[in-house]
Amino acid sequence: MKVLVLTGPESSGKSWLAAELQQRFGGILVDEYVRWFIEHNPRDTTLADIPDIARGQLAWEDEARAQQPSLLILDTHLLSNILWSQTLFGDCPAWLEQALLARHYDLHLLLSPEHVEWTDDGQRCQPRLSERQAFFEQTLAWLERHAQPVQVLRGDWPERRFQALNAVTRLLGA
Repeated sequence: MKVLVLTGPESSGKSWLAAELQQRFGGILVDEYVRWFIEHNPRDTTLADIPDIARGQLAWEDEARAQQPSLLILDTHLLSNILWSQTLFGDCPAWLEQALLARHYDLHLLLSPEHVEWTDDGQRCQPRLSERQAFFEQTLAWLERHAQPVQVLRGDWPERRFQALNAVTRLLGA
């Protein structure tokens, strides 16, 4: 089983690209749990919600891993929970990073916020490119600090799709 993670700032194409990759390569796609959480808890999210959100994301991931697909595509993972918790609340439960580092991921596709428009969907909160760029840089720094396999995707939508298809073709061929 190869485990692929799409990560990066909001409105950079993670969900769209995850669906494109599943359509092309098959496998199981695990959505972003926090979106489900927010839809089912229509109030401001707090620091106290972060453990529940993280456990929900892990449960969805574990359920998919148990099915042993040849390709597991994650529309996010705990790194987004960590960084959003730090961004929004200035703190994060310590166990999240330990839980993230205990898992194996074969490739992270990190999507840049540049050259794509921000889209308001009612849950997003970083309309300024500078905010999304800072989130991107924090994500890249964490991945590099922990020696995680990463490929940065840049450019417009067709360029991102092309880069991602090539990266997953290489991943599955390895």
